[in-house]
Amino acid sequence: QVQLVESGGGLVQPGGSLRLSCAASGSIFSINVMAWYRQDPGKGRELVAHIRNVGSTNYADYVKDRFTISRDNAKRTVSLQMNSLKPEDAAVYYCNVVTSAGWGYWGQGTQVTISS
Repeated sequence: QVQLVESGGGLVQPGGSLRLSCAASGSIFSINVMAWYRQDPGKGRELVAHIRNVGSTNYADYVKDRFTISRDNAKRTVSLQMNSLKPEDAAVYYCNVVTSAGWGYWGQGTQVTISS
């Protein structure tokens, strides 16, 4: 059984920062891709950023230069540093991992609220 536990969401003012973290545990031999997605009510889940096990990253255009994804392979954690937050960044953020065998897993989601 695989578990992804997210933390770090909350309420922040526009222009502020938050750091999301996700820890994977359970029967995972190796993780290939770790990613963050987000979802607004009534909308589909969209990719925010992902990072491969070799460290290469990819970001959605709307978060480039504001968000930074990082991972610690030994600890099986992935983090998302979010700076210069905008009201449109408000959403539920989900951690996602894909193992080397191709299995995908989701976290339970963490709410990010942007409000003055």
